[in-house]
Amino acid sequence: MRKNLKNCPKRAVSVCSPHMNADRDLTYTVVFQPSPEGGFTAFVPLLPGCMSQGMSFEEAKRNILEAISGYLAVLKEDGDPIPQENEERIMASVVAPEPA
Repeated sequence: MRKNLKNCPKRAVSVCSPHMNADRDLTYTVVFQPSPEGGFTAFVPLLPGCMSQGMSFEEAKRNILEAISGYLAVLKEDGDPIPQENEERIMASVVAPEPA
């Protein structure tokens, strides 16, 4: 399983939709997790339910960009506000003791 992580960044990755103008790009933190069956699952903490997957990190990144674009399009269509991150997030794994 660790071999899947060799090209994966050590912290969450921010991605921008290539379909937006440069002055209108929105940046979202995306969390990529290795999947037990191979590949990666990706989700956006700020956009509940916005997730995707891919057999490689690059494929998961492309797929989550598409999911973000669709998610934001639905929000805009419904007249809902578009969530925006205020600052970059850093995510890390921590080890917690198992309850006795």
